[in-house]
Amino acid sequence: MDAFLTHTGTAVSLDRVDVDTDQIIPAVFLKRIERTGFGPGLFHSWGHLPDGNVNPDFILNASRYVGASVLISRRNFGCGSSREHAVWALLDYGFRAVICPSFAEIFHKNSMETGLIPVLISDDQISELMERTQATEGYQLTVDLERCEVRDHQGLVISFVVHSDPETHQFRRHCLLNGLDEIGLTLQHESRIRDFEDSKGYR
Repeated sequence: MDAFLTHTGTAVSLDRVDVDTDQIIPAVFLKRIERTGFGPGLFHSWGHLPDGNVNPDFILNASRYVGASVLISRRNFGCGSSREHAVWALLDYGFRAVICPSFAEIFHKNSMETGLIPVLISDDQISELMERTQATEGYQLTVDLERCEVRDHQGLVISFVVHSDPETHQFRRHCLLNGLDEIGLTLQHESRIRDFEDSKGYR
């Protein structure tokens, strides 16, 4: 996966709790074997009317949020079934970070292993960011994983973690900063693996 240091982009607020993975990417779109191409299905049920036309009232369809890459939402984001496609759809759409007070466990793990940054801050801080996003067109946020800060151009600075457990936070932060997924972590020990294979006559 790609390394993540810092990202600045337009923020959009999805003011809902318990956003589940079937709402993020409906099951009807889970027919691809690649990790790409899921972006057009993101939040499809909310973004379209029953007749298939675009829902003008859904926030991601507003022109001011075209190209948004930082998503803000409420607690328990990514609950429901454990489909990796939900993370792939968010990334394919263009999101690099999701800011919430809490994430569903499996979605949270999938995010960190795929390079979508899960930013954990308090409910009050989420409300503050949502108010600023809605009040200012083109409102941008910087997600800085090196400093573990969320910043805006108005002087707001919020510290964050990617995991509530301090040790896991440091490990996952290291992996994200260096673009290390599980395969990348394993390949750091490639020479030892090769030596072991040679010693057992596997090669």
